[in-house]
Amino acid sequence: MAKFPVEPWVIRETRLDLDDLGQTESLFALSNGHMGLRGNLDEGEPFELPGTYLNSFYEERPLPYAEAGYGFPEEGQSILNVTNGKVFRLLVDDEPFDVRYGNLVSHERVLDLRAGTLQRDVEWISPAEQRIKLRTTRLVSLEQRSIAAFVYEVEPVDGPARVIVQSELVANEDVPQPSKDPRVAAALGHALVPEEHSAHGLNAQLLHRTKASWLRLGAEMDHEVDAPVPVRSHSEATEDWARTTFACELQPGQRLRIVKYLAYGWSSQRSRQAIRDQVHGAIAGARLGGWDGLLAAQRRFLDGFWAQADVEVDGDAEIQQAVRFALFHLMQAGARAEARPIAAKGLTGRGYDGHVFWDTESFVLPVLTYTHPQAARDGLRWRHDTLQLARDRATQLNLAGAAFPWRTIRGQECSAYWPAGTAGFHVNADIASAVERYVRATGDTAFELEFGLELLIETARLWRSLGHHDRHGVFHIDGVTGPDEYSAIADDNIYTNLMAQQNMLAAASASERHPDAAHEFGVDDEEIASWRDAAARLHLPYNTELRVHEQSAGFTRHQDWDFAHTPEERYPLLLHYPYFDLYRKQVVKQADLVLAMHWRGDAFTAEEKARNFAYYDERTVRDSSLSACTQAVMAAEVGHTELAYDYLGEAAFVDLYNLQHNAGDGLHMASLAGTWLALVAGFGGMRDHSGELSFMPRLPDRLDRLSFAITCHGSILRVVVDHREATYTVDSGKMTLRHHGEQFSIGPDKPVTKRIPPPRPATPAPRQPVGREPRRRHRES
Repeated sequence: MAKFPVEPWVIRETRLDLDDLGQTESLFALSNGHMGLRGNLDEGEPFELPGTYLNSFYEERPLPYAEAGYGFPEEGQSILNVTNGKVFRLLVDDEPFDVRYGNLVSHERVLDLRAGTLQRDVEWISPAEQRIKLRTTRLVSLEQRSIAAFVYEVEPVDGPARVIVQSELVANEDVPQPSKDPRVAAALGHALVPEEHSAHGLNAQLLHRTKASWLRLGAEMDHEVDAPVPVRSHSEATEDWARTTFACELQPGQRLRIVKYLAYGWSSQRSRQAIRDQVHGAIAGARLGGWDGLLAAQRRFLDGFWAQADVEVDGDAEIQQAVRFALFHLMQAGARAEARPIAAKGLTGRGYDGHVFWDTESFVLPVLTYTHPQAARDGLRWRHDTLQLARDRATQLNLAGAAFPWRTIRGQECSAYWPAGTAGFHVNADIASAVERYVRATGDTAFELEFGLELLIETARLWRSLGHHDRHGVFHIDGVTGPDEYSAIADDNIYTNLMAQQNMLAAASASERHPDAAHEFGVDDEEIASWRDAAARLHLPYNTELRVHEQSAGFTRHQDWDFAHTPEERYPLLLHYPYFDLYRKQVVKQADLVLAMHWRGDAFTAEEKARNFAYYDERTVRDSSLSACTQAVMAAEVGHTELAYDYLGEAAFVDLYNLQHNAGDGLHMASLAGTWLALVAGFGGMRDHSGELSFMPRLPDRLDRLSFAITCHGSILRVVVDHREATYTVDSGKMTLRHHGEQFSIGPDKPVTKRIPPPRPATPAPRQPVGREPRRRHRES
């Protein structure tokens, strides 16, 4: 199924397939968390979806309702395609270079995961029989957050050529309609209002603002040119485009080389003059060290990242490539976000309108906490920045504390379907869990005092007001939607209840650690006691006849879904069956109770996990890309490592193999994170319950060795696992760990090796719904 050669550090496209442009535009996207450039061809056409994005730069739009109701969100938010600075137009003796015309002799693109660049090499014969070589390289700077840079090199091969290169800035470019709703299309089409434009020398600048959200944007480009012959150049600009043109005559073997610097800045508050000066200053900073300086800084940044985050896999070269691809894109998504969110698609596409979901805290931030902690911190700071909006939403819903949005860009709820949106209150506990994990993994008490404590308190207050004690004193949380969106508006969803329990206990403990700060937020002993009491008496539904936990109250009583008579073409089910039919039957979109057993494994016995996993695996159709990685983690824990290996492949290749046929909308950040989770939490057996790091490593037959690094309290812990033993090494400080339940301590440069005990007796292999089994994978020859 692989369309790219399997290599450990690059993704290489050896042949251009125009039918796959959408996927490769996403795969080859470059980002730094502040800006993102889709991997469009340099000449701009052909394309599937042009895309240049700035984190949280959005436009407001109406939310369509056939029948509105109290508390329904009124405005949506959609990420905008901003001014495109990636475009280079090339003319060779008056023939425009276009891969659809002439003869494309060769075409190769390489995403280099260590250099942080996308390189393209082309040999093309024009319709007039002029042969040229073209090499382009681009990067989005991980050091200078406002900067992207490009090198564009043209060389004639057989004879002299008149070469014209046009470097452009294009605003309000024509793109496919973002919605079939004409109101949404009208709001987002040509959404940038021109404010100012200028051009002089090799420099040009465009300033725009949005119509409704009133955000101001500046884009500027500048150039350096090198050639063995005279080059004529000039720049011009209008309201929505700017162009710098280079013209020269080259002999065979002579090369025109253009370096382009591109800067973006935006604000909801700063003036035109301030934005204009910001992007101009960014260009000056980029030119100070030049292209070589940017390239060297990119490599330094990535060398540091890989030193603390790399995962090595022996025995499966495809997985090795996939996990590094995943880590690279996760790093890109948060590297310079700086108190901005990480969206479900990062900055690689406009899927989900660029919205942030609970995926970030439940999948992406756990990985970044242990591989790139600063990015995790920044993501949680963004949640704190939106806390007042979450309080306002809770007040609107007649609840205490804060009700964070199901989907958003700026912090307001943007889901028009409340059973899957507003009712998905577990997002609040997911945020709290991410806060608690980050603080315990890093020891960042300053963050806890400034941001984390308030987040824990306000989310805990939500649960205390949302839930209730029945006449027997048992605490229930009713009418909510857990991770499984095929079971909406349920009572006592176990995932929600267990995560809420952890949330309330974390808030109580943090308030007791910082009593003065908690008092300033209005916390007293009575409120702390109420959190602990609710947590202690929280209800977890259990079917004593089947001896399994219920995903939510009454779930195991529901009618079974008829999987045997559900044809493959009717998946995903939500596109072919009414929600009311899904809600009342035993069919699971994505891991729900199984996810609870991962993140709250301390609440279940080993026997309960095995029985629960078998029961729910038989009912989970994985219509969400979030599911396979969690099923991999838990399959490994309960002893089905070969099944876990198959689920790992599904999580790892969802974008590289385009398994869900929607990679063109942008990459699946949570599934990318799931690749790391399936390896490290699955086969490495890593857990961090109550802040204690423990490992239960065990490899499937088809892997020979697994090595990974995690960062904890500023130290780097390296774990190397084979089929017989695991070796633990820490570069500084001391750690107390557990290996298959045995506690031990480790110090710097003193590796500790532990034998891996024999597996427990195997239980029968879990079954999956008919036709929904994960693809079986085989050892490479």
